[in-house]
Amino acid sequence: MVKIALDPTPFHSTHQLLDFPSIASDLGYKYLQMTPHPDLIPFFNHPKADDALVKKMKKAVSDAGIEIASTLPVLRWSSPDPDAREAAVRYFKRVIQITAELGVKTIGTEFSGRPEKAEESERAFYRSVEEILPLLEKEGITVYIDPHPDDFVENGLAAWRVIRGTNSKHLGMVYVASHTFHMGGNALEVMRAAGDRIGIVHVSDTMDHTRSNGLRYITNPPGNPVRVHQHLKMGDGDVNWGEFFDGLKEIGFLDNPSSVMCSSVFAENENAREVAVYQRETIEKEIAKRA
Repeated sequence: MVKIALDPTPFHSTHQLLDFPSIASDLGYKYLQMTPHPDLIPFFNHPKADDALVKKMKKAVSDAGIEIASTLPVLRWSSPDPDAREAAVRYFKRVIQITAELGVKTIGTEFSGRPEKAEESERAFYRSVEEILPLLEKEGITVYIDPHPDDFVENGLAAWRVIRGTNSKHLGMVYVASHTFHMGGNALEVMRAAGDRIGIVHVSDTMDHTRSNGLRYITNPPGNPVRVHQHLKMGDGDVNWGEFFDGLKEIGFLDNPSSVMCSSVFAENENAREVAVYQRETIEKEIAKRA
């Protein structure tokens, strides 16, 4: 069955890095997704973990009786700025080493380019893939990519085309439920297009910012280039969860033991433990309905 993982981001301000495995276990999760953290793989900068800390993390995971399902770096590997891109590639290579040392075969990430320089960012992305791919192949690791709001590609189908263009099975797609309406609001179409190349999904809800003639959220001045979305617990937004889980069942995601389904609620830190349990139980029920 699919791996159900916890994103520990809501616990970053109250706990230390090595606490996360036991937190996940206490909340009933068997898997943890290692999202950006200042002591391990921070946002946009070089990983800060040395081999000794990686070994401590492995031990903490083993002691808690869980596994790490995936790592999640966010690096500027599609940056149109050559210096930023080259640095990101160096950082990414270290991320791959850390991931391999942790015994993990899955990395989730974002394109991390710029929408106002989409063509330049796409060129940078393919250049970075060429440099990273040999190490991915050597370590047997697959990188799954999320078309994040405010990236050079946000539409789900367009993102899949960019990934498909790498012509490598070591690159696949992340489907983030709370990005549904930035991706086009066509979950089934995106899932069917990418099929078994979707290796990670993030489970959190969001409001549909396109409703009410685009005036559901009003920002000033009009026309400013913000992207609005939330990472709410399931049922608090507009995501069609029946369609979401039916689509994942259809493409074989739910029955693939290598698939990662990550709870990624960031809006309710004050209720993080209760929300994490609610998410896990709701995900398990939805999967059971389709067994």
